Amino acid sequence: MKIAVYGRQFNDPSVFPYIRQVFENLAQHKVEVYVHPILSENLKGNVDTSTCAILNCNEPIKGNVDVFITLGGDGTLLDMVTLVRDSGVPVIGINFGRLGFLASINKSDIAAAIHAVVNQEFTMDARELLVIDSEHKIFGENNFALNDVTIHKRDDSAMITTHVALDGEFLNSYWGDGLIVSTPTGSTAYSLSCNGPIIFPNSNSIALTPVAPHNLNVRPLVLPDTSVLTLDVDYRGNNYIVSCDSRTVIVDKPMHFKVYKADFKLNLVRLNNESYLSTLRKKLLWGLDARNY
Repeated sequence: MKIAVYGRQFNDPSVFPYIRQVFENLAQHKVEVYVHPILSENLKGNVDTSTCAILNCNEPIKGNVDVFITLGGDGTLLDMVTLVRDSGVPVIGINFGRLGFLASINKSDIAAAIHAVVNQEFTMDARELLVIDSEHKIFGENNFALNDVTIHKRDDSAMITTHVALDGEFLNSYWGDGLIVSTPTGSTAYSLSCNGPIIFPNSNSIALTPVAPHNLNVRPLVLPDTSVLTLDVDYRGNNYIVSCDSRTVIVDKPMHFKVYKADFKLNLVRLNNESYLSTLRKKLLWGLDARNY
């Protein structure tokens, strides 16, 4: 089995023993380990990866990697989306961050998780993505999002107006700080913090969630994932922000955007002792009595 490992800059030195454990466990299972060059550079002087090969990012992932492991939080796993793209290579995240909805493996479960991955004791959790198109191709080829596409005003600017059409028919004009178009995966991210609904991954839906709307009668909408949304932005400031997951572009001109479901999915690894419900209960502390803390 060929396993590639990716991670970003680690500012907390307390995570290095856990990273060493990851590579030690992979070595025990005698799998081929490839380290992403960014991670290799970030680990110099702290974790020895000399026995691992460096991943060639110029070669296709499909056929050369069986599983990708990310070390970090959900943001780290989101970074991987642009590398994995439509290859279908499954991704599993070991959480060194905070909440960890996507990177769901706890640091204390590293050995068990790697054993399960190496022995293929897991299922594939296929997650939908969104695509954002515009005439200026502001995100280039990386114009897809696992979590959400967001249009947002700058911190120091007045509110913006986003005119939205659904499948060619005018839907609404949203006055406020911005608008979030969320996948089911992203429904527990920024959209949830703006009172958006939690959507199960297999619901075939997307959510349209306003950010701080000027009109309080404007509420989040759940739409079929076959919907095609067109977005036009009016703004009184100098510019506004468009985000595609963690990738952000500052736009200084009126633009016409189209958002729709991508024609490929991302395969998340779900261990056999996990479920989406158990993740919700654990991460959102459902069923726990706060009086006991």
